[in-house]
Amino acid sequence: MNIQDVHSYVCGQWIGSDSTAREIHSAVTGELIARAGASHLDVGAMLEYAQTKGGPALRKMSFHDRARMLKALALHLGQHKQALYDASFATGATQRDHMIDVDGGIGTVLVIASKGRREMPNDTIYLDGPVERLSRQGTFLGQHVCTSLTGVAVHINAFNFPVWGMLEKLAPTLLAGMPAIVKPATATCYVTELCVRIMLDSGLLSEGAVQLVSGNLGPILDHLGGQDVVSFTGSAATARKLRSAPCILDNATRFVAEQDSLNASVLGPDAVPGTPEFDLFIKEVQREMTAKAGQKCTAIRRIMVPEAHIDAVSDALRDRLSSVVIGNPADEKTQMGALVSQAQRRDVLEKAALIGQEAERIFGDPDDFTVHGADADKGAFVPPMLFRCNTPDAAQTLHAVEAFGPVSTVMPYRDLDHAIELANKGEGSLVASVITHDPEVARQFVIGAGAFHGRLYLNNRDSMKESTGHGSPLPHMVHGGPGRAGGGEELGGIRGVMHYMQRTAVQGSPDLLTRIGKKWVPGATEARDRAHPFTRTFHELEVGETLVTDPREISLDDIETFAHFTGDTFYAHIDEAAASRNPFFPGRVAHGYLLLSFAAGLFVQPDEGPVLANTGLDNLRFLKPVQAGDSIRVHLTVMQKTPRNQDYGEVRWHVSIRNQEDDLTAEYELLTMNAYAQPDPAG
Repeated sequence: MNIQDVHSYVCGQWIGSDSTAREIHSAVTGELIARAGASHLDVGAMLEYAQTKGGPALRKMSFHDRARMLKALALHLGQHKQALYDASFATGATQRDHMIDVDGGIGTVLVIASKGRREMPNDTIYLDGPVERLSRQGTFLGQHVCTSLTGVAVHINAFNFPVWGMLEKLAPTLLAGMPAIVKPATATCYVTELCVRIMLDSGLLSEGAVQLVSGNLGPILDHLGGQDVVSFTGSAATARKLRSAPCILDNATRFVAEQDSLNASVLGPDAVPGTPEFDLFIKEVQREMTAKAGQKCTAIRRIMVPEAHIDAVSDALRDRLSSVVIGNPADEKTQMGALVSQAQRRDVLEKAALIGQEAERIFGDPDDFTVHGADADKGAFVPPMLFRCNTPDAAQTLHAVEAFGPVSTVMPYRDLDHAIELANKGEGSLVASVITHDPEVARQFVIGAGAFHGRLYLNNRDSMKESTGHGSPLPHMVHGGPGRAGGGEELGGIRGVMHYMQRTAVQGSPDLLTRIGKKWVPGATEARDRAHPFTRTFHELEVGETLVTDPREISLDDIETFAHFTGDTFYAHIDEAAASRNPFFPGRVAHGYLLLSFAAGLFVQPDEGPVLANTGLDNLRFLKPVQAGDSIRVHLTVMQKTPRNQDYGEVRWHVSIRNQEDDLTAEYELLTMNAYAQPDPAG
């Protein structure tokens, strides 16, 4: 059998292992399959290469450019995922496990890319939150902005997800405009190496954007500074060691950690045997115990059930676990493969023995179980092991020790407050779940346990067909947790991108803030000498150009006609006496939506032109009521422009409606899609 030489990718070159390389054995057969590691990697040169090549190239690209690059990378990986599947069987993972890792990683990149296009500007500066008014007249304003850090992101990943673990960190890092040095766990680095090769061979990555260290990372942490980021997934002990490195402490280097997590799942008091929720709970626990052979940072380690149902839950779990087929992961009949290595097998058995000092093992004998299509002694196989602890309040180990494999403990609770107390005994987790159909149970659990868990997964008969599962971190939502879980946070949509950017408070005049953010700020200069903006193409429009309309008087007949035509006969519009008793109104007033309709009539240009569609309205506020006899006029200003595809872009307009005294009566932001070219009447 050929032994693979797992390479590192350093300073634009592939470098093989040397005599210091570690051996990697198949999780299924125990055979030596690869070697990885080289002692001669020049970490200083790697950092310089990332800082001088990768960073500048990425920072020249806009967020949209980077998002398009990520989407193209994900689609390219999707065309080569079978190769990643094939390589992953030796890690002990089944085909279903591959889909979590490979397909999940690709899907995560696609989501982050999509969010980058939809939620970030086509620029290199991200505006974080609204403009803050810092002066009475509005000539001095504040705006939080985020810009790319100029250092390097060092990603130190765990063995359990060699593809997803890399991609879920890499996507927000590259979208932020920061180069990355990826260090996968040695046990499965051959899969990560293949994934990196596929990405580099695509030609889509800019030079220096990604480097790979297969094997020992060396003294790289000793060279990091305040512009760098370390993102770590692994054990609490390793996180503590890395986090306390003198250079990390001295330079306040950002350190994001995802570590040990004793995740809990709670069967709600209402979820009695025979309900859909009870059956769902049993399925979720069994799935989370056996997926990736329990080697998931989000797997269920503690199972909490009402005292009255602990026997029913124990029996149901034993029945489901007894049908799980353990064996060669390449066999399509196999439901649970092997642990990643013999070392991991020893660790899991040691931790299970510690748990066994406080709990009774009620299913799964590691000395007597069946493995199909493989040798149980040569491979790193263990059976699912279910423990039961009848006295969870007195227990300490099962709330403190994580066996990172198919090991979980069921325990009773007296009432919901007790369940919350037990869930929080883990001192911080990535996820806790509650299976309940009672909204009040869900609310009380969120109030009582939210501070201890990074994610709360609530499921029942209404959502179970579409829910993604207790153990599935989603790119849209935060992944991380307090306390024992590391105190870090990843993903969460654009929140995850911000970990690789610097938030800065910028203060200045409206004109300066407009130029910095390429988004018009109220109070900034308005250009009023242009043709009607609806006659101008996307590229012809300039941020700040403004149309000021002629005024229109609002009559009592307008108000009454609108009320009866729309059916909006709210008393403030049709009953003078009732309206006068309302502290907000001086008497009968015009409908807010009547003002919006008349505003559109004032600023619209009706002829065919580059404006294709009105797609939305944001941040509407009604500021001062309008009565019969008042007049209104509109200021329509180009606020921001965002390209969307090859034919058209989005224009965000600031709309202010003012009365005859120039007081603001309403303001909002209008969204339209505008063509890049004038329409061709000939078709």
